Amino acid sequence: MNIEITSFLDNDSETFTYVVEDKASSKAVIIDPVLDFDYSAGRVHTASAQKIADFVDERGLLVEWVLETHAHADHLSAAPFFKRKYNAQIGIGARITEVQKIFKALFNLEKEFLPNGAQFDRLFEEGDTLEVGNMRFEVMHVPGHTPADIAYLLNNESVFVGDTMFMPDVGTARCDFPGGSATTLYDSIHRILALPEETNIYVCHDYPTKHRTHESKVTVGEQREYNIHVKDGVSKDEFVKMRETRDATLSMPRLILPSIQVNVRAGELPPPESNDVSYIKVPINQL
Repeated sequence: MNIEITSFLDNDSETFTYVVEDKASSKAVIIDPVLDFDYSAGRVHTASAQKIADFVDERGLLVEWVLETHAHADHLSAAPFFKRKYNAQIGIGARITEVQKIFKALFNLEKEFLPNGAQFDRLFEEGDTLEVGNMRFEVMHVPGHTPADIAYLLNNESVFVGDTMFMPDVGTARCDFPGGSATTLYDSIHRILALPEETNIYVCHDYPTKHRTHESKVTVGEQREYNIHVKDGVSKDEFVKMRETRDATLSMPRLILPSIQVNVRAGELPPPESNDVSYIKVPINQL
């Protein structure tokens, strides 16, 4: 196989980061990298990102892109680490601007922060393609979890779906964040499930039961047969009722407040204040 996909699990947030490499050219992309964050101490570090960089360097890979599936609410992005280290570009869905507008208002961000997506190197629209060596990524806009979620279809063989759906025994993503919609998510997921049954789906998170370990890959056919939320035969009305009822019982993700403030900035920390210290805001009684 000329394309190799390697997954790295961040145990704290149960997030998968992927290094996707074209063996012929040694070119690579990194998808959804994680910045380590000790919330209780307010400290960030790059140990997890460095492990990926060590892998990249050992393989002699040329990292051209860091691809984000969306502005994550459960971990901080390490995209700037790889941009600085490899001069990689950072890409995300074009509707990140909607997410930026929502959260600029919620966090009352500094006036210099413009919700225009300029913090990223490229904003991907539905149907856009990105070619890296012999790899061709086609962008699918798959909103529902957030308005800006995208999936990356690689060479019509594998698709990186972000938080749209998880392993079959876990189900699907929540839709109760600002701009989310269970109805929209159902339609987005069924676009993915319309791909050939042998297409590999790579998930961004896994929350395994006690009967198995973390897994990152499943096929479209397996999702259609076994996904507890959206397998074949589940109607849109049934899904929406289930998803909205379930979402009403969920607490906010542990890292949502720091994550969103950083990730709408393409992974950069808020600008230092007059004492050269960056601060994360906590809006009271807003979420």
